[in-house]
Amino acid sequence: MSKQEKYSDAQRINFLNRAFSLTYKLQNTKESRNLLSDIVFQYYNFDIKDGFNNSSKVLLKNSLASRDSINLGKAYRSRAFYYKNENILDSSFIYFSKSEKVYFKIDDQKKEVLANIYLNKGVVQYLASDFLGAELSLTRAYSIFKDSENKNNLYGTLNQLGLVYNELKEYDKAVFYHTKALETVRKFNLQNTQHQEAVCYNNLGYLYIKQNKYKEAITNFEEGLKDKQILKDDPDLYSLLIDNLAYSRLQSSNFKELPRLFFDALAIRQKLNDPTVIIGSYIHISEYYQKKGDKGLSIEYSQKALSHSKQSKIPGNIVLALKQASIVDIKNASIYSKEYIRISDSLQIVERKSKDRFNRITLETDEIIQEKDVLEDRNRNLLYVFVTTVILASLLFVVRAQRARTRELLFKQNQQKANEEIFNLMMSQQSIIDESRYKEKKRLARDLHDGVLGRMFGLRLNLDILNSSTDTDAPQKRQELLNQLKTIEQDIREISHDLNREKLVLINNFVSIVHNLLEEQKSLHEAHVDYQIDTKLDWDKIGNAVKINLYRILQEGLQNINKYANAKNIKVDISGDAENVYLKIKDDGIGFDVNKKSKGIGMQNMISRTQDCQGIIDISSKKDHGTKIVITVPIETKKPSVEES
Repeated sequence: MSKQEKYSDAQRINFLNRAFSLTYKLQNTKESRNLLSDIVFQYYNFDIKDGFNNSSKVLLKNSLASRDSINLGKAYRSRAFYYKNENILDSSFIYFSKSEKVYFKIDDQKKEVLANIYLNKGVVQYLASDFLGAELSLTRAYSIFKDSENKNNLYGTLNQLGLVYNELKEYDKAVFYHTKALETVRKFNLQNTQHQEAVCYNNLGYLYIKQNKYKEAITNFEEGLKDKQILKDDPDLYSLLIDNLAYSRLQSSNFKELPRLFFDALAIRQKLNDPTVIIGSYIHISEYYQKKGDKGLSIEYSQKALSHSKQSKIPGNIVLALKQASIVDIKNASIYSKEYIRISDSLQIVERKSKDRFNRITLETDEIIQEKDVLEDRNRNLLYVFVTTVILASLLFVVRAQRARTRELLFKQNQQKANEEIFNLMMSQQSIIDESRYKEKKRLARDLHDGVLGRMFGLRLNLDILNSSTDTDAPQKRQELLNQLKTIEQDIREISHDLNREKLVLINNFVSIVHNLLEEQKSLHEAHVDYQIDTKLDWDKIGNAVKINLYRILQEGLQNINKYANAKNIKVDISGDAENVYLKIKDDGIGFDVNKKSKGIGMQNMISRTQDCQGIIDISSKKDHGTKIVITVPIETKKPSVEES
């Protein structure tokens, strides 16, 4: 909306400010940078310095961050124009040079942009008195504009070249380029409110003044003044024309319309409040009265020129005023001459330093570009080395991973063999336990038959005899027989207790092995072990693979506690129900981070064995609060063998 003509300038500027505020908050994307670039140039067109300054800074920052060369070139140009308008010439020169490097690498469609950069860079060099540098930049601009459709920029380049050659005192070249500029204006009808034709006549007339060709100068100034709209459209240009015309007539002793033209020019310049041209008017008026022989007025206006020049604090103005004062004020001429020489020498030093500074900036910019190219080559080589290293590292990783997988397979095979051996040992031990149980049963049967039953049979016969006996000692004998019955009762109770203990200890092979493992843990390690094994569970219904894996998990858990936990107490609980077997291992050790991605081999084995049994493992641990592991495994009913069926 900031571009739409139906809105007033104030409304369009308001829309523009809002657009910049919103764009400033967007992410740094190509679309947001393009929009920001458009906002920058609209601020420039509206001549809003703060908006142009702030938006171009943001565009430069975002373009550098994203390496957006197109918008970076625009940002550099914008910063250069900002500093040019603020008369900060060295900064303007730096940014024009940077934008030149960017656009120099872009295709031919952007050549006119590059030519525009050359033109404005040449103007900056001209203003900084770097006339040779300005000549080079403007010549480059001319080589592009002469074949382009942009005739206004062609005129501007020709005109500026004429000004440069004027300062270099190459007046023939200056006349040539100003004449070419005038021909361009006429040929392509470029006349507008800027009055380019009158500008050309003024520049040509000024050149003839420098060559003391006042007749030719007067002719050009009079041609320029034929444009009657100049006073309305460009009073500054009009004051230049009439002041230069009056000066040319003065130097040729033609006093027509003098000193009125001088005073008309002075009045316009005082309204415009431009100190440099006001001082010029005072000097010309002083020269007029000097030539007319009016020493008092001549000194008066020279003093006005000197006073205004000191107020302006512009060394060039002070030099011109001092020169005129030293000519007309003979009494103080030596004072003015010394001051003139001092400031003139200072100006030459400053001008020389300015030229050197611009040359140094150009050299440093070229060195930076070269360093950048070297760094790009170095970075490219580093990238190649990095990519090659990554590929080699990937190959090594694949090879090592394959080897690790092979080792893992071999480990599993060896583990399977070990499980088979454990199974065979368990079966062998089971046979020994069964044989021991059979022998124990025979022993108990023999003890009961030969000992308890025989004695009870003898007691029964003795009691039958005593029932029919009338002896006086019969009660005493009966009491003795009753005491023997108590002894037999005690023997039977001991046999019963032995049977119960045997059942608990030798309920089956798995319980025995686990019992031995936990007792061994008690005897070999300092941590107190408290364990409980569910004797009501029918272990014969649980598959041997489950038993082996549970045993290995318990063994691994105890080893981990011994190695790492620094625990004082360990609690093991093995229980079950109709569907699952539960193994719980708990300690009060230092604990560990269960969320850590990489786990030890022991922990991985516990997880793997649980998964082999289609079980679930739950590991909970806190630092300094111990660790708890709960294994839940579904009961796998043993398949009956052929003999059992």
